[in-house]
Amino acid sequence: MMRLAKFVILILAAVILCRIGYLGYRQILKELYPMDYSELVDRYAAENELSPALVYAVIKCESSFRNDAVSSVGALGLMQITPATFEWVQTKTGEDLEVSALNDPETNIRYGCRLLSMHLLEFGDERVALAAYHAGRGQVNEWLNDPEVSSGDGRLDSIPFTDTEHYVKKVMKAKERYLDLYKEELSNGNG
Repeated sequence: MMRLAKFVILILAAVILCRIGYLGYRQILKELYPMDYSELVDRYAAENELSPALVYAVIKCESSFRNDAVSSVGALGLMQITPATFEWVQTKTGEDLEVSALNDPETNIRYGCRLLSMHLLEFGDERVALAAYHAGRGQVNEWLNDPEVSSGDGRLDSIPFTDTEHYVKKVMKAKERYLDLYKEELSNGNG
């Protein structure tokens, strides 16, 4: 009987340690995949009919939530918007802001969400919209008209630019990670 009691205690201890390990692992992942700027993400994702998980994934992959991030091509801020793209989106919003406004998290998230939404409306496919966000809509339109990379159904069978293909996969994986880690929090939004 004593042997059985020790065995049961060992099994319970193992289960508890595994559970603690799992919870610790999830906590580490949450630190790697934060939900910073949640008020802004929630507001502008909803305003643009986007999944907040997608917006978080784009921010994570673009800047790792570093507001002062600047890319090698001059893209700025959390969602890494180039000055030229910012000016183009402003022709749709009617605003006339200085490029320095991209350093403001609210402006950056608002314009990044607007741009992503415009791509989703134009292309109707999240993967294609992300490719446009990364490589530009003109480039994506060329790909969609190329029978070697698109079967003509508005989707890309392959993405010719390796860095854009990697980017799309990375964002889609990050979106799934956000949906897994924050089920409850994101279920209140468009997640």
